[in-house]
Amino acid sequence: MRILMIAPEPFFEPRGTPFSEFHRIRALVELGHTVDLVTYPFGRDVSVPGLRVFRTLRPPFMDGIGIGPSWRKLPLDLLVMGTTIRRAFSDRYDAVHSHEEGSWWGVLVAALLGVPHLYDMHSSLPQQLTNFAYSRSRTLAVIFSALERFVIRRSRVVIVICPQLEEVVREIDRAVPSVLIENAPGSGETPTAGSGATVREALGLSPATPMILYTGTFEAYQGLDLLFAAMRRVIVARPDARLVLAGGRADQIAAARDQAEREGMAAAIIFAGQRPAEEIPAFLDAADVLVSPRSLGTNTPLKIYQYLRAGRAIVATRLLTHTQVLNDEVAILTEATADGFAAGILAVLADPDRARAIGARARQLADTKYSYEAYLARTRQACAHLFGDATPQMAGGVA
Repeated sequence: MRILMIAPEPFFEPRGTPFSEFHRIRALVELGHTVDLVTYPFGRDVSVPGLRVFRTLRPPFMDGIGIGPSWRKLPLDLLVMGTTIRRAFSDRYDAVHSHEEGSWWGVLVAALLGVPHLYDMHSSLPQQLTNFAYSRSRTLAVIFSALERFVIRRSRVVIVICPQLEEVVREIDRAVPSVLIENAPGSGETPTAGSGATVREALGLSPATPMILYTGTFEAYQGLDLLFAAMRRVIVARPDARLVLAGGRADQIAAARDQAEREGMAAAIIFAGQRPAEEIPAFLDAADVLVSPRSLGTNTPLKIYQYLRAGRAIVATRLLTHTQVLNDEVAILTEATADGFAAGILAVLADPDRARAIGARARQLADTKYSYEAYLARTRQACAHLFGDATPQMAGGVA
């Protein structure tokens, strides 16, 4: 089938939603479909057989866009909308597949073409207003909620990336099928054993130095304040421990470094900066502890799936954002407090045998439940709903 896909993000950039979009496209092409992608003018070109990319014009004085809601996205989204309409009437398409707010006009374009619409729901957009501390406007929240209901009710099928979003879809309209496809492939490659030695050498860390690793953005909802507060307690008990942060924009790193210096932790924290996606597996292999201190939101962090494949002990807050995937068998789950998170990190450092056992179970979970084969089977199920198969099949022929 020929699919018109709408992605109002920079494509491709090594961050959450673009990663998810890339692997969704790869799976669709592997299943025999072709994709015409309408997207922002920013991002790195990628080559995927069966994919054509149509970029909008670039607005004057704009050379990129940040993560989360922003009024700066408005001109970009208007341009994406115009390009979508031009593409819709320039070729014949069998379906429209929309990501994020692209669904707002994606359902209308699908209706005009008389084809089904698939909504790829990476988050609840009303919730983003809170997660990114963008706006407390009740009016704006009501508008976003109304648009979310409008899109879900007019979609043939909805792809969701975590169980909590399944609940959102069911609460809005139980008649609309949802397919849970976790972003496991989009989280990056599996670490190669031994590759971390080079990372440790580059960071000036000996093989014996306890290395605590955080990867990802420095946005407020990620919980870095909690992580820093926990580290103050960790270094009292383990002054040899080092926290390595791989991620963050230059301005965010500067602010975090100033905070570390004010709090007397500068020697214990290493800022590695944003790293290319292909380097992250070696960082994971170098680490003794992988941390996810996220304190807001309900979506599962993309990093969690790559953490699982790393086979290292994970310390994460005991919140829905993590417990949808993690449990006490495959991670150390703690209260979202500095004392609790510090205790989790120290427990891993104090008992290497337990840490290895937890990491091994995490790797086993990744190799079974979050394999690429499972991802492809669920993509096939979503396509079956989209194109009218009354009994979409899962892997092994199970409906």
